[in-house]
Amino acid sequence: MPLDDTEYLALLKDRAKESHVYKKFQLIGLEVAQFLEDEAHKSLYIKLAKTHGIRILRLAKDVAERKNVANKGAYFMKLLTLVGKQPHGKRSNNRK
Repeated sequence: MPLDDTEYLALLKDRAKESHVYKKFQLIGLEVAQFLEDEAHKSLYIKLAKTHGIRILRLAKDVAERKNVANKGAYFMKLLTLVGKQPHGKRSNNRK
């Protein structure tokens, strides 16, 4: 017996509530969005996780631990642009 339109729509709504994470970078991006309390931009964080990998998760955890940051998502993006300008594995040479 085929489903009528209302049953089919109800089935689709129930399926949409389930998680559809298939790749590691998708999970990392969703965790970053949760740490930064910025669920509205989770697709951005997934895309960033695909290009930057696990290191953005460490950065997001660091930003989440800071109590005096009002907009954690914006602060994270600013830090990511600064970190992105440095070569991998290198730190700034501010030491004398």
